[in-house]
Amino acid sequence: MGLSGAYGRTDDDESIQVIHGYLDAGGTLLDTGDFYGAGHNEQLIARALRGRDRDDVVLSVKFGALLAPGRPPAGFDGRPAAVRNSLTYSLQRLGTDHVDIYRPARLDRSVPIEDTVGAIAELVEQGYVRHIGLSEVGAETIRRAAAVAPICDLQIEYSLLSRGIEDEILATCRELGIGITAYGVLSRGLIGGSGSIDGGRAMQPRFQGANREHNDALVARLRGLAEAKGASPAQLAIAWVAAQGDDIVPVVGPRRTEQVASMIGSTAIRLDGDDLARIDELVPPGSARGERYPAAFMADLDSER
Repeated sequence: MGLSGAYGRTDDDESIQVIHGYLDAGGTLLDTGDFYGAGHNEQLIARALRGRDRDDVVLSVKFGALLAPGRPPAGFDGRPAAVRNSLTYSLQRLGTDHVDIYRPARLDRSVPIEDTVGAIAELVEQGYVRHIGLSEVGAETIRRAAAVAPICDLQIEYSLLSRGIEDEILATCRELGIGITAYGVLSRGLIGGSGSIDGGRAMQPRFQGANREHNDALVARLRGLAEAKGASPAQLAIAWVAAQGDDIVPVVGPRRTEQVASMIGSTAIRLDGDDLARIDELVPPGSARGERYPAAFMADLDSER
């Protein structure tokens, strides 16, 4: 998402280098959405994969956001017809005959999740999709979806500053054998970022006024431990998410080539029980101030109900 303008201007040529650097370092997961840059992100990935073995990457695609020129997404469409229509365009933009994981970006409250997942299951049977994923849904919806077809993972925000899934959602996924693809592990740059509020950050509650001051102070507490580990606060935050379980995969979105090495470097950091307990003391669960999205976007999150 960050390579398609979500957090400020980007350069496509450098973005291609970012993707290549990640793949050359052994990365395999490319996560996108058909609404990232209104299709731009999928086209960018297609460029980056030219001349490479398609089977060396896992393409995870979200769909369903309803767009209008010059406006943020306004609603989501999970109708079976929309599922098939969206995938058709994604396959064309990505230049592939299948995607590895296909998921509705948000729950369409006007369409039973059984219908949406059932439509993806038909695409699995036809060979256009390999696995079914979910995004930002709660425990009840996860159970209903899993009763229709196997669900491989739930994509949801999870970080040192966003630990809501620990209340019920994580346990439900583990009970059902569903993995977690954790996004927002750096809290949109609050952890280890430049401090700017370019792009979509400007409307994020955690970047506003007293919330920002409080959250910056929280993150500052991590510096000493990070330095002791020979890491940056961002690397420590990524390693913390990865340390929560082998069924959790952190998704990180570098926008510059030098950030790729830092991201990869986080995999070398080992956190033991004492480290994790210390981090809980420094940044207790629920200590961040401000919702993780503006109010209008929070209303779209089944995971927050």
